[in-house]
Amino acid sequence: MSAVLVSLAAIFAELSLLAFGGGNTILPEMQRQVVDVHHWMSARDFSAMFALAQAAPGPNMMVVTLVGWHVAGWPGVIVTSLVTFGPSSALTALVMRVWQRFKDHPWRRIVQTSLVPITVGLVASSAALITKAADGGWSLVAITAAGAIAMLTARIHPLWVLAAGALLGASGLGLP
Repeated sequence: MSAVLVSLAAIFAELSLLAFGGGNTILPEMQRQVVDVHHWMSARDFSAMFALAQAAPGPNMMVVTLVGWHVAGWPGVIVTSLVTFGPSSALTALVMRVWQRFKDHPWRRIVQTSLVPITVGLVASSAALITKAADGGWSLVAITAAGAIAMLTARIHPLWVLAAGALLGASGLGLP
């Protein structure tokens, strides 16, 4: 068990420091480590945990805690939560102090502008990964695409789109 906890700590501490633009940017690497490298769960299970974490109240990175629970129970919850949120919070506090000190320098705006496309790409990669893992057939791909189009083109609350997708899935329409 201690080897698993060390692995969890190493993986999630590294991911914590790579989470530029928010926690969802590290989902592809988290999924690769948990599913492909360590084989702690299937891609479909990871996708289901991500969906559950997004639907639950609280921080949007609740998936970290769920992965820790799935892999190692309560010790996994504690380890993954501490190493995911601790290092990135400490680094953020340090960087914000420096960032504020140089608030009037022109390079700051250049750095800020440069990080936007990187963040958008990382979030899009996460969305593609979760969609690929969750979709089991063309009907599910169509439901996902319709939900994405609805969210991008209309001012629909995400919970309505989620509820519609759940109803379609529960009706059996999304079965492969």
